[in-house]
Amino acid sequence: MKTFFVVNPKSANGATGRRWAELAAEIARTLSDFGVEFTKGPLDAVSLTRTALKGGYECIVAVGGDGTINEVTNGFFEDGKAINPQAALGVLPRGTGGDFRKTFDWALDDAAAITRLKTPDTRPFDVGRLDFLGHDGKPATRYFANICSFGVSGVVDAEVNKTSKALGGKVSFMWGSLKAMTKYKDQRVRLTVDERPLEEVMVTTLSVANGKFFGGGMKVAPDADVSDGLFDVVIWSGYGLKDFVVKSAGIYSGAHVKWKGTRVLRARRVVAESDEKVLIDCDGEQPGMLPCTMTILPSAIRLKV
Repeated sequence: MKTFFVVNPKSANGATGRRWAELAAEIARTLSDFGVEFTKGPLDAVSLTRTALKGGYECIVAVGGDGTINEVTNGFFEDGKAINPQAALGVLPRGTGGDFRKTFDWALDDAAAITRLKTPDTRPFDVGRLDFLGHDGKPATRYFANICSFGVSGVVDAEVNKTSKALGGKVSFMWGSLKAMTKYKDQRVRLTVDERPLEEVMVTTLSVANGKFFGGGMKVAPDADVSDGLFDVVIWSGYGLKDFVVKSAGIYSGAHVKWKGTRVLRARRVVAESDEKVLIDCDGEQPGMLPCTMTILPSAIRLKV
């Protein structure tokens, strides 16, 4: 496949940019022809991806972390449609959190990632669409590759993104979670899941999952499948600081799905609204707040595996 690399040089705390010459040489030994551009600021990866797809590239590789993967995924779409549904998303993981890659058991191994890009293997890849209210008060749309959630997870994002993440994704998100939980109380949300009746729920966090992991390695949706055409909707209610401290092993292993405070549903569409200010987490970023609608786009693009 004609391959284009969208590189976030600031990923891995700047190591990606510093090592790019070495990485490019390794890529050149595997792929005879490829294009490459560096991002220079927020959302650059979106426009770079769109331009590359319109230029005939068939595989767009996100070189960076979960934020870069999210932006590249957004670049596959324009005016509500996939630019090329047969094009593939590739990943050369270089981020601190790395929640997306954990669903596929991909290690932080550049050589293994480059080898994956050489193979012809792809699989159908579902993408989530998020329609929400931006911080400017205007309606906005984003796509997500991994997980969109709201509640304390949005507060965690706000805390984590204030830091450099120099201690790594897991530690950064654990610290952010502890800080967020000290000031968070469950929020009342009106929720409609597919054709089920409207219900009011008290939410610590509600996760609409395409992949399995979020928050620096928490296995929030252990049965999620990126190719099954359905979200795994995981609702945490009544979770407090004590749960994150005392029961964290169960949150990271996926055992929490059997706990009293967890509900798991499967759905194609989730609509949520609240009279409170409820912050959204979208693939580790904090773009806005409720009300929101999350819709799955089955097999919207391909994923390089």
